[in-house]
This record gives sequence, C-alpha cells and structure tokens, in this order.
Amino acid sequence: MTKEVIAFLPCRQGSERVVGKNVKPFADIEGGLTTIKITQLINCSGVDRIVISTDDPKVIAIANTLAQSSPKPIEVIERPHHLCLSSTSMDDFILYIPTIITQGIIFWVHVTEPFADEHIYNAVIESYHQNVVNGSHDSLLTVTNLQTFVWDQNGPVNYDRSVQKWPRSQDLPPMYEVNCAVFMISPQLMVAHADRVGAKPLLFPLEFPATVDIDIDNDFFMAESLWRAMNINTGKLMGGN
Repeated sequence: MTKEVIAFLPCRQGSERVVGKNVKPFADIEGGLTTIKITQLINCSGVDRIVISTDDPKVIAIANTLAQSSPKPIEVIERPHHLCLSSTSMDDFILYIPTIITQGIIFWVHVTEPFADEHIYNAVIESYHQNVVNGSHDSLLTVTNLQTFVWDQNGPVNYDRSVQKWPRSQDLPPMYEVNCAVFMISPQLMVAHADRVGAKPLLFPLEFPATVDIDIDNDFFMAESLWRAMNINTGKLMGGN
C-alpha cells in the first residue's frame, strides 16, 4: 500500500532580504508566492494533504481561505517562536518536523520556487515511489546539473588540466547543486539520520525555470517578469490551472 504523501510547507515571517516576500503581491496575484504554492500543492494529484508551518498571520489567513475550496486537507501549525528566528539552525528545525508529521512521506517544498509546479511535483513523487519501493534509494532531493567548468582556489575540481586544458563541457563529469525545491523522506528516517535526506538519496535533476529560487529583490523582480511572460497568452492565474 502506498504511504500518504504529506506536503510540508515552511513559511515563516521575517524575511530580511525581501520584506514580506512570502505574501506580497506577485505578478498581481494576491497572497503572492504563498497563494501560488498552496494552489500548486492542491492541484498536485500525488499529494494527499498539506501541512503549513508558520508564524505569519497573513500566511495563516491565505491558507484558511484556500482551504475552504480545497479537495484535500490543509492544516496550519503555528511554529514555536524559537524555530522562527533567523538564527535558528536547520538541524534544530529538521528535528522538529517529525514531531508534527509522524507517519507517511514528508514532501518538503518552499514558496520561493514558484516555477516548480504540480506537474514537476507529480514527476518527483512518481520517481520517489519507483526508486524507494525497490530499495535502490531511501529518500530524494532535487538538484541542478552543473556540467560545467568548476574551480576552487586551487584550480579545476571536475577535470584535469594536465590532460586537457579545456575539454568539451558535455564531456565533463556532472556535478550537482542542491536547489532545495523538494526533499522527500519518511519521518522515521528523518529521526534516524537527524537529516532531511537518508543514506542513499535519489538525485532528481530539475531544469530552468523550475530551479528559479527567490532570495533577494532582483530575484523577485525577475521571477515576476518571467511569470508574466510565460502566462501572457494563457489567461492563467497559476501555472496548471
């Protein structure tokens, strides 16, 4: 029997680099990134229910409004103050999550990736089911392929200049950046490893624009422009609606 997939959406207030980032209007969408992400999760057939962890009254109001017409349960859990600080360690927050989601599969996503939509989420969930059930992996995280020239202060990291100074980029061994769009793991494994990935995570590559992450003001403005350009001829408020 397939375990329940619970979308986990952390959404604290107090963004320091983009004030009100999670809830300010985005491309004329009221409730902005929070409205977009909850709507995508509602539309994702692979998600059974949604848990939102927040200390933001505006996020709570948006979630409660969307819950009224949602075909799947949406639960808002107020996050303890000590886990809402900019100084809160990720390790402490990870240990908190399996105390509020104790069964099923945690599907951890963020509002700051508006182009990672329900279609991408369904593909991720299907891949998790296929690869974890057969035992080849125990968890999943999304990544960005960095098949390019990667250097540190000592020179190339992923190729040998004594062999070839500038090999073709397509011949370079791929490296991967964790883009934090999705983590999937069982609560039991999260407790056992005190981490959001297990010992054998599946790397699920995403491509642009799903990898767009909004962190600073310029990210926000560019993502708005891209959203409008992608939806200008569709008449859609949200991707996939």
